[in-house]
Amino acid sequence: MKKSTYLGFGLGLRPDHYETILEQKPPLDWFEILTENYLVAGGKPLYYLDRIREQYPLVMHGVSLSIGSCDPIDKHYLQEVKNLIQRIEPAWISDHLCWTGINQLNMHDLLPLPYTMEAVRHVVARIQQVQDFLGRQILIENVSSYLTYLHAEMEEWEFVTEIATRADCLILLDVNNIYVSSYNHAFDPKEYLRGMPKDRVQQIHLAGHSNQGHYIIDTHDAPVIQPVWDLYAIALQHFGAVSTMIERDDNIPPLAELLAEVDHARAIAKQITEVVDFA
Repeated sequence: MKKSTYLGFGLGLRPDHYETILEQKPPLDWFEILTENYLVAGGKPLYYLDRIREQYPLVMHGVSLSIGSCDPIDKHYLQEVKNLIQRIEPAWISDHLCWTGINQLNMHDLLPLPYTMEAVRHVVARIQQVQDFLGRQILIENVSSYLTYLHAEMEEWEFVTEIATRADCLILLDVNNIYVSSYNHAFDPKEYLRGMPKDRVQQIHLAGHSNQGHYIIDTHDAPVIQPVWDLYAIALQHFGAVSTMIERDDNIPPLAELLAEVDHARAIAKQITEVVDFA
């Protein structure tokens, strides 16, 4: 296992901000791209990506690997991902610990897995296959969930840890997803954080969501709320300095509003480092 270099504080790259980024060169440390947006042969997406790549480090974040599915791994998709890796040389690549469909049908949703040893063995074998094909480690991200399986054999954090350890991959820890799932399933999010292996958490996601009263939906269409910021501070106390970014996928505001959220994450991290020795 090898963790990559700490990048600092970043933002999800969205087309709404291409021109502003190139004109203003905002004080960001890195950008995360949605992999599938750039699996194209030329055109404006790659034009802007290449120009922004000249100014900032990039990481790749996918939504189509479907690592938990029973379908065979899509080698054509993996080859496209590998080609993009060779083009932009990202610091790392990630996807979600979930399944998105079966029988070649993509439901475009991040569906949770049963927390069983059978599922662990299945996912580990598939991650190893992907890492062998790409020639590098990947990060797996915990997803938000709205249902549980009757035959779960362990807690979600135990499931994620078991997979990451056995597959020798790294973890993209989505703090908002932990908060959402803890609300929906009534568990202690701090216990989740304590259950994560410190040496495998490579990146943190922060995002907003939609609270429907009896449940929360992970919508990425609003600012990060205070309880998620509080949970982020606890995560940093536990894991130390972790590359952190803000996700926004809908109701995308002007870049300045997202930069303010990035600055808030920086301020929390600075405050934590003043009272905790990460050495």
